[in-house]
Amino acid sequence: MRRIHKWLGLAIGLQFVLWMASGLVMSLLSHDKVQGHEFRVHAPAERAWPADTVPAQAVLKRAASAQSIASAWLLDQPVYRVADGDGQRLFDARDGRPLTIDRALARALAVASYSGPGQAQAPVLLDWTQEARTHEGRSWRVDFDDADSTTVYLSAQTGEVLAHRNSTWRVFDVFWMLHIMDYASRSNFNNPLVVGAGIGGLWLALTGMWLLVASFHLREFVPERWRRSRELTVYAANGGKLRTVKSAAGDSVYVALARNDLQLPSNCGGGQSCGLCEVRYRGASPPPPTAADRAHLSQGKLKLGYRLACNLPLEEGMEIEVAGGPNLWTEHDATVERVVAVAPFLREIVLKPRHAPGPEYQPGAYLQVHVPDYEFPRERIAQPDEHRGDWEALDLPDSLCNREAARRSYSLSLPVDRADGRLHLLVRFSPGRQDRKRQAPGRGSTYLYSLQPGDRIRFSGPFGDFAVRANAREKIFIGGGAGMAPLRAMIHSLLDRGATERIHYWYGTRTARDAPYMDEMATLSRDNANFSWHPVVSEAAECGDALLRGLVHEAVHEHLLKEHASLLDCDFYLCGPPAMLAATRQLLQRLGVPEAQVAFDDFKI
Repeated sequence: MRRIHKWLGLAIGLQFVLWMASGLVMSLLSHDKVQGHEFRVHAPAERAWPADTVPAQAVLKRAASAQSIASAWLLDQPVYRVADGDGQRLFDARDGRPLTIDRALARALAVASYSGPGQAQAPVLLDWTQEARTHEGRSWRVDFDDADSTTVYLSAQTGEVLAHRNSTWRVFDVFWMLHIMDYASRSNFNNPLVVGAGIGGLWLALTGMWLLVASFHLREFVPERWRRSRELTVYAANGGKLRTVKSAAGDSVYVALARNDLQLPSNCGGGQSCGLCEVRYRGASPPPPTAADRAHLSQGKLKLGYRLACNLPLEEGMEIEVAGGPNLWTEHDATVERVVAVAPFLREIVLKPRHAPGPEYQPGAYLQVHVPDYEFPRERIAQPDEHRGDWEALDLPDSLCNREAARRSYSLSLPVDRADGRLHLLVRFSPGRQDRKRQAPGRGSTYLYSLQPGDRIRFSGPFGDFAVRANAREKIFIGGGAGMAPLRAMIHSLLDRGATERIHYWYGTRTARDAPYMDEMATLSRDNANFSWHPVVSEAAECGDALLRGLVHEAVHEHLLKEHASLLDCDFYLCGPPAMLAATRQLLQRLGVPEAQVAFDDFKI
């Protein structure tokens, strides 16, 4: 319901903006100009019908199919208007002869109806025009060269002035079209689009009210001291009991742990949007999964009792399992040894932890870096000469700041045993939105990009269950952007321990210049017969560089998966930007790859 509300709200919201904007513009335009009254001559006073006219019956004899007849004036000439099945015809009231509205007469009639300073141009005969759309027959158009580009439309059958149009009316007509959503005739206020938008707006209002009520719980309005105390027992993933904590009934598990200084991994601070704070409910009947649970956890995990701690209310005697174990309340510190710009907006940050990392720092794991509050000028971010042009194109604020401490997750990009106990992180700089609705740069990446060798940093972890399965099945790695980090660590780990199974690595990037470790991966491919490296660029690259073009999921399907003999004998490891990850997972689903054979890390974005 939240997802439908969000996307429908975007569509209906855009139309609401158009309704308000068009209504505002139409209310500001001059009514007299829109109606064409400014230079229009008022109707002449009633004149006596001349005595020397022929009787109407005489005219009717010439028009056998006539349905009605009426007297009228055409300039100073009395006429009869005869209506029949084909429209209307004019007859001279003095001698009964038929009259035709020719070019000269049309010009004279237009000039007679116009009181402005402009000069009449040559009349143009039209079969139909949007500017006189209520008239079904042919019409004459006479333009005047005044400042408002006035146009007079006359009926080609009767010479009747149909409308005076001008620039103001034309502006009004465009906004009227947007207002009533009739993009064809601009006259049907009951067209399906506007009716559908109205129904959508009503549905949006009703669901918004429902979501507002559903987002609050009565317990949130009861002070903590008035609620009963509840116990929460925390177990490690191996079943070992870690701690028992107390908190107020109705608190979420995330809040209950935080009140006892046990910080679950989270990028959103318990806002149900990152999915990092998953726990496993220990009990026969776990609570039904919520929309947030279903959005971030796989069906397999939901069946096993996994839930988001930020969305799991604390009940009496609740027991949960957490994957982080003692790391949840343990903080580490490390010294920055090296910061290397491996691409314009990708940097490798090498940390030397105070204590040697243990086996829990496996490839695929991530750390939660503690980001303090800070403020410094943008010049503090060092820019290598070869990347200076890329950075100058960014519209960064003069001062970069973070008002509130936060935590951000970064995957290990190299096995710690290969890195002599160092922790390698690959960090992409997030510049924020660069348009008029500017969004501040990423708090975590800004902080890490400001670090220099010798600086100290705090972190928690490692966390995560994204890891290489211990088997000899063919392995296909698909990544993009900073998703290189955990996949690179996994591939190095496999090759270092002498894995003999077939290993493929498909990596998507905008240009070859934006990709890190290109030479390193090419060397691994050259030195290991069972490993193949396939960079894919989405934009045109240098001529003759032999790189594949397109989107990485499309390239891997075209060049590998489509003709693969047995996808059911492969394991897949995915990591990268949300759009790439979603498209790749959908591709594998269409190809019938079981969910159990697809491991992925979405950075919880």
